[in-house]
Amino acid sequence: MPDKTAETTAEKATTVTATDAATVSETGPAPGKPRSLWSDAWHDLRRQPMFLISAGLIVLLLVISFFPWLFTSASPRDADLANHYLQHPNWTHFFQPDWLGYDGQGRSIYARVLYGARASILVGVGVTILVTLLGTFVGMLAGYFGGWVDALLSRVTDIFFGVPFLLGAMVILTAFETREVYVVILALAFLGWTSIARVSRGSVITIKQADYVVAAKALGASTWRILMRHILPNALAPIIVVATIALGGYIAAEATLSFLGVGLAEPTVSWGVDVSSGREQLRNAPYVLIIPSVMVSITVLSFLMFGDAVRNALDPKLR
Repeated sequence: MPDKTAETTAEKATTVTATDAATVSETGPAPGKPRSLWSDAWHDLRRQPMFLISAGLIVLLLVISFFPWLFTSASPRDADLANHYLQHPNWTHFFQPDWLGYDGQGRSIYARVLYGARASILVGVGVTILVTLLGTFVGMLAGYFGGWVDALLSRVTDIFFGVPFLLGAMVILTAFETREVYVVILALAFLGWTSIARVSRGSVITIKQADYVVAAKALGASTWRILMRHILPNALAPIIVVATIALGGYIAAEATLSFLGVGLAEPTVSWGVDVSSGREQLRNAPYVLIIPSVMVSITVLSFLMFGDAVRNALDPKLR
């Protein structure tokens, strides 16, 4: 009799345990279970209107830059001086070639705005990727090894940091006869990696003193494994924030260099090129300059808003 009672009790306990497990699996983890930094940040980002608006604009700009033909059938290089010279915008023909008017060469401004997004965003994204890779690598080496390695890399970083960004880019770009997109990307990346290197160095100096890094060293883990598996994942948050905010600045830098005549040039279709050519018609047809300038401003503002939202979500001090 006692054995049967024990068996019955055990069966009931097993049933209750299985029921509780099924309930947990259906409802998800317990409310008290800690979340990672990235899941917690994503949870906060989804509730920020600034993030949703900026992310929507960035997605739209990326779609336009990669698939501009979906929005217009006009070519950005077709010129008709006889019929479309400085023709004013026709606000009644939305999303048509004459919607935003024509420039001084009889080309559709609407088509050029759509196709110009590709070069400008490619420059911004390309420079951001290169400076993030180079700056993170230099900063990790300097912060982890310290000593003479840190002193040498820090002095090199200070030398590059002391060069005025736009002035240095102008000097580099004037040495090239043809300035394609990749040339502008390399010139800007050559001078723009210093900020991320400093952020990366500071993060690595703090993280390398953590207990899990010390334990990995004690267990005989290689330097490469410690850097890639333990330090880099925990140092990425501030690096991503700085890179995201800087992306908009690189797009503005490309437009500035093209406006000054040392960046992208014809026949490349770019917002900066259109701003540069539009200054000649500033008095007679200001829309030729204003429309691409507005597109640059919207793009830069979108990435700045996106970067601010990411910073607010990843920085525990701002929660």
